[in-house]
Amino acid sequence: MSDDIKTRLKSTSEECQKCYDVWSGNDKDNKAREALQDAIHELRKVASRLEIELAISERDQMKQKPLPIPPHRDAKGRNRNVEGGGDEDYGQPQGQSAGISVQRKPQRRRTPRPEGGNAPDGNDNAGNSNS
Repeated sequence: MSDDIKTRLKSTSEECQKCYDVWSGNDKDNKAREALQDAIHELRKVASRLEIELAISERDQMKQKPLPIPPHRDAKGRNRNVEGGGDEDYGQPQGQSAGISVQRKPQRRRTPRPEGGNAPDGNDNAGNSNS
């Protein structure tokens, strides 16, 4: 941890604690509430900077180690599943994964139209009143 971050972390946390003490003594005071919110914001900024430093450090360490091949990309794992019959090795029916069920939409069946007409009731004389 750099000295700058260490100094900022110490000073902002002390300031935040002081503002909290003032606010907790009188939580109705708007100025005390605003001061506490500002102190919390500053503390978050320092924490964000610290997280960035940590991520940079991890990235530098990861450069030294090669990344492992994920199991789903490993050629040996794929061959084992193909030779063994797929998902059945894991006790699942083929084509299904653990906890996931595949459901298909029911297909709509067309109702056949009655022969000899376009009217919905099957009468050719729809609209004609020659009864």
